[in-house]
Order: sequence, then C-alpha cells, then structure tokens
Amino acid sequence: MALSENKRKALAGELYHAFEPGMIKERLRCRRAINRFNATVLGDASRREMVKLWRDIVQDERPLPPPAATEEEDEVQFADDAEISPPIYMDYGTNVKLGKGVYINVNCVIIDTCLVTIGARTLFAPNVSIYSGTHPTNPELRDGMKGPENGKEVHVGEDVWIGGNVVILPGVRVGRGATLGAGSVVTKDVPDYTIVVGNPARILRRVDGHENDEIGPIPTIPSPESYQ
Repeated sequence: MALSENKRKALAGELYHAFEPGMIKERLRCRRAINRFNATVLGDASRREMVKLWRDIVQDERPLPPPAATEEEDEVQFADDAEISPPIYMDYGTNVKLGKGVYINVNCVIIDTCLVTIGARTLFAPNVSIYSGTHPTNPELRDGMKGPENGKEVHVGEDVWIGGNVVILPGVRVGRGATLGAGSVVTKDVPDYTIVVGNPARILRRVDGHENDEIGPIPTIPSPESYQ
C-alpha cells in the first residue's frame, strides 16, 4: 500500500500532523493489538500465542510454523523470537524492528514515530523508554494538537544491556555491546562496548573484556535484513 504524504513525512523525520485521520486510525489499530497482548497473563498463554499476539502488533505477516507434538517442542521453534513481558506501549508498532533473542522487560514505552531498531540479544530492564518522536520548541508552531511534529530514527545495536528507567531520545544510535546504566538519559550516540551513565549520559569506561579497545566515533548498527 502506498504511503500518504503525511506518513512519508513522519517516517522521513519531516514535520507532519499526528492527528490527521490516517495516523489516528493507525494508532487505534496498534492500541487494540497492544491491549490484547497486555491483557494476556504470562504463564497462562503459550509461547506460540504470545508470538502471534506480538506479530499482530508489529504487523509481521510471516506464517507461524506448524505446531509441534508437545508444548515444550513447540517453544523451541520460537527460540529466536523476541520475548516481551507485558505491559508494553507503542504508538504504531509497525515502526519497531527487533533482532533475534531480544528481551524486553515490563513497562517499556516506545514512541515509534520513526523507525526504531533493536539489535539481536539486547536486554531491556523494566521501565525503559525510547522516544523517536519530538515536537517543535516554538510554541506557536507546535500549537498543541493542531500543529505539526516530527521525529528521528533510533537504532540500538546488538548485545546491548539497557538498565532500568533509561530514556533514549530521538536520533540516538547505541553501539554494539554497550551498557546503559540505570536511570540514564541518553541524548547522544553511544560508541561500541562502552558503559554510559547519568543525565545526560556520559561515557564511564569500556565494558569488561574491551578495556584496551579504541573508542570509535561511529556506533555499529546491524544491517536491515538482520531484523525479524
């Protein structure tokens, strides 16, 4: 389906109108799908059921494999799928791409105005927030719900550990193997294999095992085909 001009602007990080009927409809679809996912109690639903509900949120149309003979054998078929502990909250869902083996703990918020990618084996503690959406600082242009807004893509690399209550702001890229300390507000790119802490987050040191690595300026972000 062809994108509307308003949707194209949103994904491109240009000024667009979030309260246009098409965008409202997309958020309503996502909200309904998320409500079904969040209403499911972990342990009461099978792994297959949770994966199906998640794929409905993000509009992943890949067919599920045929059921295995036992529930334990069936779970093995979804070993590489991301595991998300509800509740989670997103605006659109379709702009969130997860790598293999991602784990997202409870109360995650992802404002996915623009693309948000999470690399393989990355772990989220509770209460992580990722914001790819933002607003003009000029109040006359912002104009409440009548004015335009925009966003910037957020990319988190592979093997990242994100501590509790971390906030990642629009346009940030987090490099491979990085650790974001609990409570950090990440406003700038994070180099590979570094530990950042604080508000705003600053480099504390290299992660264990990479103490002697040179800190490069450009974070390593997986290629698009690596996401599910």
